[in-house]
Amino acid sequence: MTGGARTKVAVIGSGNIGTDLMIKILRLSDTLEIAAMAGIDPDSDGLARARRLKVATTHEGVEGLVRMDEFADVRYVFDATSAGAHRHHDEVLRPLGRTLIDLTPAALGPYVVPPVNGDRHLDVPNVNMVTCGGQATIPVVAAIGAVTPVHYGEIVASISSRSAGPGTRANIDEFTETTSSAVEEVGGAARGKAIIVLNPADPPLIMRDTVHCLVSTCEEGAVTASVEKMAENVQTYVPGYRLKQKVQFDPVRPGEPLHSLTPEGTGEALKVSVFLEVEGAAHYLPAYAGNLDIMTSAALRTAERMAAHRPAEGAAR
Repeated sequence: MTGGARTKVAVIGSGNIGTDLMIKILRLSDTLEIAAMAGIDPDSDGLARARRLKVATTHEGVEGLVRMDEFADVRYVFDATSAGAHRHHDEVLRPLGRTLIDLTPAALGPYVVPPVNGDRHLDVPNVNMVTCGGQATIPVVAAIGAVTPVHYGEIVASISSRSAGPGTRANIDEFTETTSSAVEEVGGAARGKAIIVLNPADPPLIMRDTVHCLVSTCEEGAVTASVEKMAENVQTYVPGYRLKQKVQFDPVRPGEPLHSLTPEGTGEALKVSVFLEVEGAAHYLPAYAGNLDIMTSAALRTAERMAAHRPAEGAAR
């Protein structure tokens, strides 16, 4: 769509995530045009930056957004607020024919992780971007599952406490529930578990993620190749995403606690461990905030795929 009409979008939420997303759209996207940003704090840095960048703004939330002239041509609305607020935003915007791309853990719509199922939900009215931990780790679970069934997938996301704002801290329970569910539904694990760690280290450490998958005996080379290929796919929209070391394989024998999660009669099994880090692009957020960067990057990639699927023709009226 380069050179053609761009699909107009809006962002709700003028905090770190919404502001970074706005800047990414302005700098990186050939297919999307940001028409408006809505917040609730008239003094927020996000709204101030938007005004300086000639983006229309309102500090009256979603109600203010729908009253704006610019809203008429908006097709996609990114929600970078909270799980609770998103439910209200969905009630307001869905009847107006707008598609919501949800960066909260509300999970009203289907989960989307771009390199895993990014082409499966292009026409639904609300898609959920899971969580930062989900975006970083579910591609790995899916890559392992493409080679051998995953009986159990456990992910641990460690992020700098400085990159965890009020929304993240208020949604810890939703984070673990949403991510665990998506490890199963999108990643393909028979059972999933998610853990988040807020690391208080100073200077701040960049996002680190660990993935443990319990599988039956498999061809290790094939699993390694699948994981490495998936990492390359994620790097196409999150350049700072990388494997920290080679994929690890450790035997799990009958009698060990983890073995109880395998189907009966499987005998020996393997724990496949993958260690990742995510460095942010520092468009607005500091580079250590890879947890936020991967969310905004995944949301941008999702909206661009939707826009390519339905070329710009004006929003539903």
